[in-house]
Amino acid sequence: MGQLQAGIIPVTPFQQNCTILFDAETREGVIVDPGGDVDVILQTLRENDITLKEIWLTHGHIDHAGGAEELKETLGLSIVGPHKDDLQLLQNIEQQAKMFNVQMAVRNVTPDRWLEEGDRVSFGEHEFEVFHCPGHAPGHVIYFNRVQNFAHVGDVLFNGSIGRTDLPGGDHQTLLNSIRDKVLPLGDDVGFICGHGPGGRIGEERRNNPFLRGI
Repeated sequence: MGQLQAGIIPVTPFQQNCTILFDAETREGVIVDPGGDVDVILQTLRENDITLKEIWLTHGHIDHAGGAEELKETLGLSIVGPHKDDLQLLQNIEQQAKMFNVQMAVRNVTPDRWLEEGDRVSFGEHEFEVFHCPGHAPGHVIYFNRVQNFAHVGDVLFNGSIGRTDLPGGDHQTLLNSIRDKVLPLGDDVGFICGHGPGGRIGEERRNNPFLRGI
């Protein structure tokens, strides 16, 4: 087994961190949250000789899931996640484009497999634990690789901030509870990639993130 590696492709006008997780030796991996710009994603895969096994979604917002169906059809992949509580969001991605008034080639999404708290997903020998973390979106999940001390937290937690909760299905206290009960217990040394902007370490956020004071 080679080392777990990650590459980020900022996609769409939302500059979402579409993430490729892959094995350094086999060049096989998965893509997390292909929100759009599928042509750019495909070119990146070709240039880096990476073969995708699955598409993993953290939640059903347009900037994270808008390109998933097109990528699925193009490469013949399965869409895994998020939690079934995001069904309504995924069935209304095209409507989300109108709501945000963005000109994006997006399609509604039907996952091949929903994820639940405690599930595990993997590619090659790299295994990730699944945690259901609602608040930003009802069905939001995060992925944690315990061996590498690494998590993909989507839009639950950011470097210096947290996910917005003013969109349909969002709830501020529920998000704080998810961070307190699911994310922070992963450990201070855990590094993370998030849905937008730079990643960081959970310990730094626990100590310095102003939105986490008092939770």
